[in-house]
Amino acid sequence: MADRSLRGMRLGTQSLQSEVGVEFSPRQKSVYRAADGTEFEVVFAADAEVPQQWESPKTGQEGILVGSDGEPVILDTADVKVPRSHWDMLLERRTRAELEELLQEDEERTRHGGACGRQRRWNDRVSATSITTETRFASSAPTASETTLASAWGVSPPALACVA
Repeated sequence: MADRSLRGMRLGTQSLQSEVGVEFSPRQKSVYRAADGTEFEVVFAADAEVPQQWESPKTGQEGILVGSDGEPVILDTADVKVPRSHWDMLLERRTRAELEELLQEDEERTRHGGACGRQRRWNDRVSATSITTETRFASSAPTASETTLASAWGVSPPALACVA
């Protein structure tokens, strides 16, 4: 069996390419100092923004960026974009008065019929335009098709009973 072993190059362990003509991307070394006085270097790309703080890979402590003179470097933070919250984005689209009105409508809908409140408001608007519609509410008994749908969806039949 030893005479049948494969001989030659070890595939996967050696590259056939050489480093001739390879240009590495420009880099910069940044020095950080931890609270206990230890200094460590971190290599960044030359065009990368160097952060003010970095965690030490050995001690896990936060290190502060140190300049070539050994003094801490204070970076300009005036251009930092503050993230917007959902509330900020909502206030860009609606006024506070509109939000209060929507809140009141939702509270009213929740108090008087839950999810069917929207359907009731729609029916009120439609009937106000002289089109008559009949809406059956949760107080009436569900039909056989509603009971079948309810069991298929895993909900109670009265939840489906608000159908125009």
